[in-house]
Amino acid sequence: MTTLSRIALIGNALPRRCGIATFTTDLQKALAATLPHVETAIVAMNDSDNTYAYPQTVRVTVRDDMIADYAAAAAALNSARFDVVSLQHEFGIFGGDAGEHVMTLLSRLEMPVVTTFHTVLASPTPQQLRVSAAIIDASAHVVVMAEKGRALLQDVYHVPSDRISVIPHGIPDAPFVPADEAKARLGFTGRDVILTFGLLSPNKGIEVMIDAMPEILTHAPDAIYVVLGATHPNLVRREGERYRETLIARAKDLGIASRVVFLDRFVDQETLLGYIAMCDVYVTPYLNEAQMTSGTLANSFGLGKAIVSTPYWHARELLDDGRGVIVPFGDSAATAREVAALLRDRTRRDAMGERAYAASRSMTWPRIAERYREVLASAHDAQPRPHASPFARPAAARSTPPAMRTAYLLSLCDDTGLFQHAVHTVPDRSHGYCVDDNARALLVAYALDAEGEKPLPHNTTTSFVAFLQHAWNPDTKRFRNFLGFDRQWREPAGSEDSHGRTLWALGACSCSDPDPARRAWAADLFVRSLPCVEWFHSPRAWSFALLGIERFFAADHHDEAAHRLRAVLAARLMALLAAVETKDWIWFEEGLSYDNARLPQALIVTGAALGYPAMVDAGLRSLRWLMVQQIAPSGCFRPVGTDGFSFVRQAPARFDQQPVEVAATVSACLAAWRADGDACWRDHASRAFSWFLGQNDLAIPVVDIESGCCRDGLHWDRSNANCGGESAVSYLLALAELRVLARISGDRTRPALRVAISA
Repeated sequence: MTTLSRIALIGNALPRRCGIATFTTDLQKALAATLPHVETAIVAMNDSDNTYAYPQTVRVTVRDDMIADYAAAAAALNSARFDVVSLQHEFGIFGGDAGEHVMTLLSRLEMPVVTTFHTVLASPTPQQLRVSAAIIDASAHVVVMAEKGRALLQDVYHVPSDRISVIPHGIPDAPFVPADEAKARLGFTGRDVILTFGLLSPNKGIEVMIDAMPEILTHAPDAIYVVLGATHPNLVRREGERYRETLIARAKDLGIASRVVFLDRFVDQETLLGYIAMCDVYVTPYLNEAQMTSGTLANSFGLGKAIVSTPYWHARELLDDGRGVIVPFGDSAATAREVAALLRDRTRRDAMGERAYAASRSMTWPRIAERYREVLASAHDAQPRPHASPFARPAAARSTPPAMRTAYLLSLCDDTGLFQHAVHTVPDRSHGYCVDDNARALLVAYALDAEGEKPLPHNTTTSFVAFLQHAWNPDTKRFRNFLGFDRQWREPAGSEDSHGRTLWALGACSCSDPDPARRAWAADLFVRSLPCVEWFHSPRAWSFALLGIERFFAADHHDEAAHRLRAVLAARLMALLAAVETKDWIWFEEGLSYDNARLPQALIVTGAALGYPAMVDAGLRSLRWLMVQQIAPSGCFRPVGTDGFSFVRQAPARFDQQPVEVAATVSACLAAWRADGDACWRDHASRAFSWFLGQNDLAIPVVDIESGCCRDGLHWDRSNANCGGESAVSYLLALAELRVLARISGDRTRPALRVAISA
């Protein structure tokens, strides 16, 4: 990938007071800190006739209503030979109808442009659509800050998924500071502090929170609501401070004027972080669902605050999975109820804040700057280039699978289990562990406990087994999923899919573990944890459970409830396929998503075990169709990408391609081969496995076969630099299956058919 020497950013810049100015300045500083040998500069948009005391990083200014300024800015960038431009787009900061003046600048640039859309409208006016389309056409790549933005760009603006990246809003890399310490510094000791900050304007919904305060005070008498921020300059120009004055009057009329503190100031980052740190609950009562991103929300999230928010797009994504609380738009009663509940329950509040803080570490400005660097460099390159050794050399097609190397997997393990993620190849403790990956790792252990393979160390396998036992929550009868490095569980119960994967691993343990006592333990826990699956809704959870049931009964265990549930779950998959299948769409759902091949695999192995030819045929039929969707025009394997899963029977996304999808396909194809003996399934399995070795869309190896290190996937322009636990076990599972296939006599004859001719 090209080493950039000059990067220009176009947008607003501090000290202009607005969110785009803060973002552009923060991004420039982060790029400069991350890339000290790269020159970074800003082209700053000026509103009306205002002037600002810009720092030296602002090289060019553009008056938003002067066409000549846009042309002059393009000439200046071309003359200085900048390598690439990062455009920060918001309709309101550029002049002309729907901000069309910016095209005068973009159309003259001689270097590639990467545009970050801070707003993506679901229902643009014809002129907004026209301008947006022109900007997209002029851009080598586009960036949004939320998955909703990606979906809208694809659905409304018809942007190919491989031209879109989702990079979250950056946040300061600040330590987690207890609220009481910060309160003491700012004079709020003994208070329950609720905070909202940002430029004041009517769409922020401050009045909703003010209306909630009387009810909050009945439950939290020491509560105080701090509204930090100057009024938006555009609003001040139009009507002065009338909006702020109405809010002050509203608080006075409700008799809570002393409990609502307005701090009319535009604060620097250090001061702002201090105020966020001292609050107990942060509230964003915004009134507009189409808020694609919120820097105020991101900053509070990044400091580990308990957050109550309305369900605008950014909040719905960021606060999902228990990382915050969502309340309806304009609902002061619901807002009061949720804020008061958090103020009363410090344990819950702290846990929510800790979960948010842990999840936000990937959003710190150094991380965001690195992601922008990658996108900008890729846009600059005419052709994508592979990474350096050991992943740089595309592998030729192999007649035999690589040797089994587990060194890297072992480097990701400690005495607790397998780490979820890695930063490059360094285990990432900030994300801790999950039962998903430890269940997969246990499957690897049993795959390696076979002739011709070297088993994993006993203590390592024991740590995986112990992790599953520790994940079991007898109170909920469910397995927990996420465990922090502090050895604290992040939720009482994990997802349905993680529960199903754990059942699969327990079924394998009950069948394959060399220790009889451990087999008995696994069988017992399997029986206790299986019943809840009957009420699950996830077809993948059903499929994982079916794969576990097959292993459970392969060991001659007996359990009537498991017999009954196997029939129920298999019938549900058959019913899904029957309801959705058409001549051109032979699948269980209206779209393709993740771990797709596990669904037909579950039908194949279950039908084979029960002697139901119709069930096996359904699995083979759906898998055959899936394989057609996963073969690129070049003939290489192309797993369904995660870059916007396909729905309503659309073609699957090309990227991001992930190892877990490849492993599932290898396993399903070999199950199909064992069921019907057609040699094409062996070929499909080998073709899919070759994806790891460089037979893929980018001709980039995803694994280092000498260590077993596997990258987390393929983006449209590069392989992912990180090599996490899921990727390592996915590669090793697929490799183990291919090596079993290679150890078979070598002929391509039909295996013994496990399905009886009559059911």
